Amino acid sequence: MSLSPQAVRPRRRRSPRVAAGALALAALALTTGCGSAGGAGGSPEGGVQVSEGFPVTIDNCGVRTTYTEPPARVVTIHQHPAELMLALGLGDHLAGTAFPDSAVLPELKQEYEAVPELAEREPSFETVLEAEPDLVYGGYGSAFADKEGRSRKAFADAGIDTHLNREYCGRKRVTMEDTYDEIRTVGTIFGVPDRADTLVSDLKGRVSEAASAVEDESDVPVFVYDSGDKSAFTAGGRSLGTELIRLAGGRNVFADLDDVFGDVSWEQVVERKPEAIAIYDYEGSGSVEQKKEYLLAQPALADVPAIRNERFVVLPLTATLVGIRSAYAVGDLARGLHPESFR
Repeated sequence: MSLSPQAVRPRRRRSPRVAAGALALAALALTTGCGSAGGAGGSPEGGVQVSEGFPVTIDNCGVRTTYTEPPARVVTIHQHPAELMLALGLGDHLAGTAFPDSAVLPELKQEYEAVPELAEREPSFETVLEAEPDLVYGGYGSAFADKEGRSRKAFADAGIDTHLNREYCGRKRVTMEDTYDEIRTVGTIFGVPDRADTLVSDLKGRVSEAASAVEDESDVPVFVYDSGDKSAFTAGGRSLGTELIRLAGGRNVFADLDDVFGDVSWEQVVERKPEAIAIYDYEGSGSVEQKKEYLLAQPALADVPAIRNERFVVLPLTATLVGIRSAYAVGDLARGLHPESFR
């Protein structure tokens, strides 16, 4: 059985767009009293209606964009940017989503499924144009792949602004601060900074609560298994996953891998003796059960403590990216690595 990261996803039918419901993320977005998602109305200047707090200029991965008002029609490429916008109460601004790869947070599922799905994976440039967006928000660098005709320049030439999740701006290492900064930046772009601050405060509280519960526990050596058979595709030291593991009372055994992701040999896995294995779950890489069965069936891994004790923790891939899921992931990991601390 090959456990490669390639995927072909079945197309899901989307329901007709419905009015956005109240979110259940700790009453975050809709209880801040900061007005509509489109920003507070401003006074006319020279006959032009100006939104309060605008214009704003954002430097995103070296691309400077000035917004004179909140974007009205947004296409998100990849799931986590859409979830972030929904958590900020910006569902009415979404004109389309693409490339779902995990189950959506239950609190956001109804709203997410009300947005038209443009493609199973990254949509073509033409498909995005058909949605008539004024902003395209990409989650992975592949959202703006030049070889696919979706470069940021191509969108700019078509009069469409772009924003790329800061995780793919070439930073040395991704941390939870990148998550908080991304949320605040999106809040600024849409004129809802108070909502962003409230969401950040809630997520920080989640992380602090989980980290405090395990702060006196010994770190558990963790091996991240994304996919692979001839070698293991794992999370390296630059990944947000490494920090999530640390905050949850663990230690990524491949934190010295100088990349976000990379391949390591099975011999290296054996040598580092992980006591727990974090399985990244997403469509197209094999189910969680398939991954467990594969690992447990390898004779070379039989003496690895995590395999011997069948100690696995499962995380949706979207929970390990810069987005709202990462704070939830710390708690899930902490409960998996130190269950005794939560009894």
